[in-house]
Amino acid sequence: MFVKFTSPDRAPVAVNATQISFISNVGEGTRIRFGEGRSVTVVEPLDEVIDRLNRTNQLPEG
Repeated sequence: MFVKFTSPDRAPVAVNATQISFISNVGEGTRIRFGEGRSVTVVEPLDEVIDRLNRTNQLPEG
């Protein structure tokens, strides 16, 4: 399931919840990391990102 966020340049970003490795706080918002060193930074705060991703029920177990 894809979740829509906003990048720092205000462009929409769609993230596949099943591919996320971890997320972390960064100065300009939240960094969402995937496998193979890929990542995307979004302006939404960490707690909002976690809440929206949890609502998909698609996050990897672990």
